[in-house]
Amino acid sequence: MTDKIDKEPADTPPRDSHAPETIKAIPVRHYGRYVSAVVVLALVALLVNAFATAEKIQWSAVGDKLFDSTVLAGAGRTLLISVLAMIVGVVLGVVLAVMRLSKNPVTSWVAWAYIWFFRGTPVYVQLLLWFNLALIFPMLNLGPIYKDEMTDVMTPFMCALLGLGLNEAAYMAEICRAGLMAVDEGQTEAAHALGMSHGKTLRRIVIPQAMRVIVPPTGNEFINMLKTSSLVYAVTYNELLRATSTIGSTSYAVMEMLFVASIWYLVMTSVFSVFQYYLERRFARGSSRSLPPTPWQRVKVNLMAFSRERGGA
Repeated sequence: MTDKIDKEPADTPPRDSHAPETIKAIPVRHYGRYVSAVVVLALVALLVNAFATAEKIQWSAVGDKLFDSTVLAGAGRTLLISVLAMIVGVVLGVVLAVMRLSKNPVTSWVAWAYIWFFRGTPVYVQLLLWFNLALIFPMLNLGPIYKDEMTDVMTPFMCALLGLGLNEAAYMAEICRAGLMAVDEGQTEAAHALGMSHGKTLRRIVIPQAMRVIVPPTGNEFINMLKTSSLVYAVTYNELLRATSTIGSTSYAVMEMLFVASIWYLVMTSVFSVFQYYLERRFARGSSRSLPPTPWQRVKVNLMAFSRERGGA
């Protein structure tokens, strides 16, 4: 019997029976980040100190007037007009988007002209046009249904609602149109093949799928509406900015009341930003493999990464 031939060369070193040592990864230190963070914090501290030490600003007045009944009523009116104007904008925007996509050239052209006008003129100008509509139409005459003077019809609330709502409808029409066009045409063809009408196809098939595209910009539009509602100050609607300005003009605390208004705007936009985030997260369930992390989950990940970096250092 022949012996087995050893194929390894003679000069090959003997194999180590022990497992290799674990590689210890040392994180790279980003000194530029630390320097930039210190510079930014120093600038923020200087800005805060400038406001805090301003002699002509009475910060106690900000705390005293923050929950004033007039301010709270103004904030409630701001929220009310924003919600109602957004409802008008969404409903009319969906109608305009369907008209834009219609094969009827008349309805498509009318929708295009509406969007062109309201997107091309400032909201402030539109509010003033509604407020002074009585100069063109002194009387609103709808025959046997309704008849009254235009000055009684166009109250500050109605001017604010029409000015904000009709302007928002032009932007919502484009958002809705983009969402409807994002749905594959095969979905519509399959629904028609099953005998569904055009309206039923929109309600049951197209619009539910388009919501994933429509919801995120709609949330942004509502947050923008909360801030844009301050323009109704021009039509004497007593919203948050007008309420705080009235208090400031009588108490000579103009800057302090502007801070109060800013705080309430920040509170409202922050709350609705959280709602918008979770609404987007819900509609992303059918399109993403994994849902985006919540704010608390992001904080935990950042804290864990920071602790690991400190441990490595």
